[in-house]
Amino acid sequence: MIARPSRREVLRVGALAALLPAPAIAQASWPNKPIRIVVTYPPGGLTDVYARAYGDYVSQKVGQPVVVENKAGAAGAIGAELVKQAPPDGYTLMFTNSTTMMQNKVLFKKLPYDPDKDFALVAWFNTGHLPTILNKDVPARNVAEFAAWARDRKVSLATYGAGSYAHVVTETLNRHYGLKMEAVHYRGEALMWQDVASGAVQGASGSYASAGAVLQTGAGRPIAVPTLERMKKLPDVPTFYEQGLTEKAFQVRGWVGCAAPVGTPEGVVQKLGELMVEAGKTERIQKIIDTFGIDEAARDRAYFKKVLDEEGPIWLDVIKSLNIEPQ
Repeated sequence: MIARPSRREVLRVGALAALLPAPAIAQASWPNKPIRIVVTYPPGGLTDVYARAYGDYVSQKVGQPVVVENKAGAAGAIGAELVKQAPPDGYTLMFTNSTTMMQNKVLFKKLPYDPDKDFALVAWFNTGHLPTILNKDVPARNVAEFAAWARDRKVSLATYGAGSYAHVVTETLNRHYGLKMEAVHYRGEALMWQDVASGAVQGASGSYASAGAVLQTGAGRPIAVPTLERMKKLPDVPTFYEQGLTEKAFQVRGWVGCAAPVGTPEGVVQKLGELMVEAGKTERIQKIIDTFGIDEAARDRAYFKKVLDEEGPIWLDVIKSLNIEPQ
């Protein structure tokens, strides 16, 4: 028979609880209801895939449902504002990308959220190298050969949006070699890669997974990858840096980030980050990152902050140099 606590013990525990600050009480009982993940982009993309896979792992570990909601629009600003306004209680998370957290500072005159002040960082996820791929009929196997070929021709490189990494590649190549290639903007990667395959544009930069059909059929040829390390899926393709292009624009990375409203209890943020890192080691997520040609899984919030501090200013300088009129 289990002994019932005395009235004095009940009162003593209640008095102690009353002395705890509200965040501590919330942290002690977390989670006791479903957790919501707001994805700031449409279903099907890598941000959405990550949110669902990592969210499933969190759900299994904490014993509560994790519900994913896609709130797309305005380069992630609509979803970011929604998360900013949510109670900081550990029950609302955001999965977004570098555009929402960094580039939007330059692409918009005014944002309904402050990327630097409105969120608590939880975890960081690499989205992989974004190789530069040329149509098979372009007679170039490296960046220098491509630049020499493009010098006296009308050449177009596709991008998946103004201010995107693909846009940055085009304009940085123009400046490095004194070229006048045109950046042709698409809404996403699907149609962009179709036009690379057909020769409607001469090349593009984008995700390995989205360019898979172009590479597998031989319709396109990769000539360079960004960052300082080669890509495991394309080990024979040298980096821009190896080919003498040392601009910082060719060293920055695309990524997905998980964040919570600022003020979310520290212990909850820490726990969530630890669970994300754990999830990245599971067979399911290892298969996902292999499919997308990504070389690493989740990193903790300290690493997320390091990326923002070190690569954020570079991204902003690069985007400013494109002379895009803020919306």
